Amino acid sequence: LPLLVEIPGGPWVALLEADLTDYAGMYVGGVMGAPNALMSKLSPLPKRSDEAVIALTPKATPWRIILVGSRPGELIENSYLVLNLSAPCALADTSLIQPGRAAWDWWSGSFARNVDFKPGMNTATMLHYVDFAARHKFEYMLVDAGWYIQKDDTHPIDILHHTAETDVPRIIEYAKAKGVKVLLWVYWSEMDKHMDEALALYSQWGAAGIKVDFMDRDDQEMVNFYERMVRKAAEHKMTVDFHGAYKPTGLRRTYPNLLTREGAMGLEYSKWSDRITPQHDVTLPFTRMLAGPLDYTPGGFRNATREQFKPVMVEPMTQGTRAHELAKYVVFESPLMMVSDHPEAYEGQPGFEFIEKIPTVWDDTKVLNGEPGQFVTIARQKDNVWYVGAMTNWDSRDLEIPLSFLGSGDYEAQIFADGADADKVATSLSITKQRVKASDKLNIHLTPGGGVAVIF
Repeated sequence: LPLLVEIPGGPWVALLEADLTDYAGMYVGGVMGAPNALMSKLSPLPKRSDEAVIALTPKATPWRIILVGSRPGELIENSYLVLNLSAPCALADTSLIQPGRAAWDWWSGSFARNVDFKPGMNTATMLHYVDFAARHKFEYMLVDAGWYIQKDDTHPIDILHHTAETDVPRIIEYAKAKGVKVLLWVYWSEMDKHMDEALALYSQWGAAGIKVDFMDRDDQEMVNFYERMVRKAAEHKMTVDFHGAYKPTGLRRTYPNLLTREGAMGLEYSKWSDRITPQHDVTLPFTRMLAGPLDYTPGGFRNATREQFKPVMVEPMTQGTRAHELAKYVVFESPLMMVSDHPEAYEGQPGFEFIEKIPTVWDDTKVLNGEPGQFVTIARQKDNVWYVGAMTNWDSRDLEIPLSFLGSGDYEAQIFADGADADKVATSLSITKQRVKASDKLNIHLTPGGGVAVIF
């Protein structure tokens, strides 16, 4: 789940679940001899394939949700049903929970260019990324895998001690002085063993939150780990990002310190595969994003055409144009949004100013047009500013974007569109401004794998 279905001649329908608490995640499959029928299956407990849920009755079960709309975009606009069917906020104080953008070392391979130190998972590189975050007023720096002690691949990770090369307390103290909060990556099974001790230690260091990874399950035991993890983190006034995670089911309403989660093939797969295509990008908003925020980790600035792309681990590429990559910051919803590439990939580059301006939480959302796997155009409002992101698959496309969502009066539109040669040079970007009003329409040409990002 989520499962999206187009009924021929009828509406679009999505199947989801909400308030998954002390229960097993649900899957659906076909039924032999029964066309269009679905059979539900629950995720079994580890090493107990015949048992999924162990509990005393009476027992509350998760909500099963059917969203119905005349167009697929309606389902995106009404996806907050998952949130609203979950338990209310359990936290007495939410004042320290802060959304925002995060500089991040892992996507680029902890890379840096033209520096006077050896880049890698070390203190100098992390301070370099902190400086980058501070210069551009990003709220966070995420220190990802490798800061902890591990002798070799046969020894367990020690999440209670940092390496000599990566002085985490010093990094956090330096970042705090620059107005940047630090998040730390942790391996879930070690956190499960040392949760109280680890959270107390990270709190003492001054970390603002954690990224918990590699759960890769949604059986009853793992579902309960998620709840325990965010509750304990909240006690230490820390935020949580679940990576290697199952889809959202509304837990962030109960514990809003849970900022985001993965639960999808995100941009990181571009480091070792060719699976993160523009077609994949324009499918996710209509499927996975119906369940809640998506930690897709956009922002790669080594943009490539289909012919140019190849997977690489250090300084990886993205499939599609620079404008396509910028549009992801509007199309994909996530209160914690990665700025994934290394600092030198952005400095002085066209389009980076859009990332500098983009918020990560929204007051309103309108899906202007789109079809799963083909294209999508989403408008989002924050305060008195509207942002639009549109993306296409590998087909070029001429889009007519209605501006009826705008209020009265004139607006200035700053348009980040595919450059005239973006079909050959994917980094090519056209940046223009024009005056518009709600009765106008923007006519935009999207190159194959292209996009457009607009600020009104």
